[in-house]
Amino acid sequence: MSRTSPAGTPLGDAFHVYDTTLRDGAQREGISYSVTDKLAVARLLDSLGVGFIEGGWPGALPKDTEFFHRAAAGELELRHAALVAFGSTRRAGGTAADDEQVRALLDSRAPVVTLVAKSDRRHIERALRTDVAENCAMIADTVRFLVGEGRRVFLDAEHFFDGFAYDPDTSLRVLESAMDAGADVSVLCDTNGGQLPTQLAETVTEVVARTGYRVGIHCQDDTSCAVANTVAAAQAGATHVQCTANGYGERAGNADLFAVVGNLATRLDMPVLPEGKLTELTHVSHALAEIANLAPDTHQAYVGASTFAHKAGLHASAIKVDPELYNHIDPARVGNSMRVLVTEMAGRASLELKGAELGLDLSDSPEAVTGAVRRVKELESRGWSFEAADGSLELLLRREMAAAKGEPSDVAGAPFELESHRVVLDRRPDGEVVSEATVKVHVNGHRVIATAEGNGPVNALDAALRQALVPHLPWLDEVELADYKVRILTDASGTDAVTRVLVDSRDDEQEWTTVGVHGSIVEASWLALRDALAFKAMRRRESVVVAAS
Repeated sequence: MSRTSPAGTPLGDAFHVYDTTLRDGAQREGISYSVTDKLAVARLLDSLGVGFIEGGWPGALPKDTEFFHRAAAGELELRHAALVAFGSTRRAGGTAADDEQVRALLDSRAPVVTLVAKSDRRHIERALRTDVAENCAMIADTVRFLVGEGRRVFLDAEHFFDGFAYDPDTSLRVLESAMDAGADVSVLCDTNGGQLPTQLAETVTEVVARTGYRVGIHCQDDTSCAVANTVAAAQAGATHVQCTANGYGERAGNADLFAVVGNLATRLDMPVLPEGKLTELTHVSHALAEIANLAPDTHQAYVGASTFAHKAGLHASAIKVDPELYNHIDPARVGNSMRVLVTEMAGRASLELKGAELGLDLSDSPEAVTGAVRRVKELESRGWSFEAADGSLELLLRREMAAAKGEPSDVAGAPFELESHRVVLDRRPDGEVVSEATVKVHVNGHRVIATAEGNGPVNALDAALRQALVPHLPWLDEVELADYKVRILTDASGTDAVTRVLVDSRDDEQEWTTVGVHGSIVEASWLALRDALAFKAMRRRESVVVAAS
């Protein structure tokens, strides 16, 4: 129980939940995180209570280097997790102190470093083109150097299971070189994802018995066994599990963080997350899917929207008697809900909990909760999603609270009224395509018309709106458009697709995300942008009230 986070909060060290979404998960085809995305992912993972967040490979990838720089500069305050930098050992024939990649790991200022090293003799000799002795020297020298610089070090023993089956003595010698030099954990990696649970568990048991080392597990999903293999390893003595959000990763992916945690916590009664955090599994899973710009897997274990949905009449009749008859756990334990597909899911408790998280007490306003549930259901049936759009959700809840009290709904409205907007594309002779937007708005009793160009429709709309509003609302200059995501949604009934847009905004104090949905990408962008400015206006009104009091 000795580990502390960067903020000094004591954390249990008996079992490690280690997330590598930002490094291994980012290798999934179709995922490309911006630095802002990476910071948002890290905050969500920390809010869930994972013990370690692997942020990437500083020195090898510019975005990862920038991520660690911004994290160290104060943009990432972790309450539960320790930030981890991933990298390789020094090169053959050199020294760790003089290796640029090793130095980059120190420069990241991450308190923990995970080193990847070959543990299969065939890879050492054929891919690395060195011998076992030099490979072990590279590991020992790098671990010893980093530990001497005050870093905690984990070793990812790449291709361990294949290597152990081929030449166990070499694979164990690799672990020994790291642990004797001061590494804390030897992580056994099923890099090719070809293991099955029984054989993998036997290997983990043997390694623990022969070495006495603290052992971790890292599984790829090429046989669809990554989660089962990870759980089997934990049962066989591994006390460190490496996972990715929603199983994101190269090829078939990695062990799904939410399924692994769900199994360990609910089936094996292992306290792998801080008290009260297990109920956040579903929300965090869906929010991370939105940031990755991927549709959440509706049939994903524990957190999928259909995971506790029942359609068969036999199931429904039994569930009326006792929901546990057809659910392996109470869905609420992981923040999910049961549904019988001929009825609508209420969702009241979820909105009350989310409201509390946003600082809104809905417990004394049942009318507001009822209105919010009705409105959310209506919008979600048309393609809206509030999983990663807390800004838009808070505005919706505040409007419903105001309506329940008979107060004006503009308490959470935009600080202007739109008359019209127009966006056109202008293709220049040199091939450049520029968006031009014109907006007509009413603000503070004035009708204002403004036109601006931008790189894409949302940028042009944002520029035109600022040009129109800033002379009347100068505080809008504080708002910066940080990111913009588009997803095309195809209706299940086969009608025309609609577009969902997420806009990330920030000022000097916080970041917020808003959502817009429409058949037109321009209108969807406008709706998200309007909510972004409405959120800022709401926060400013609150700060003025606090200052006046």
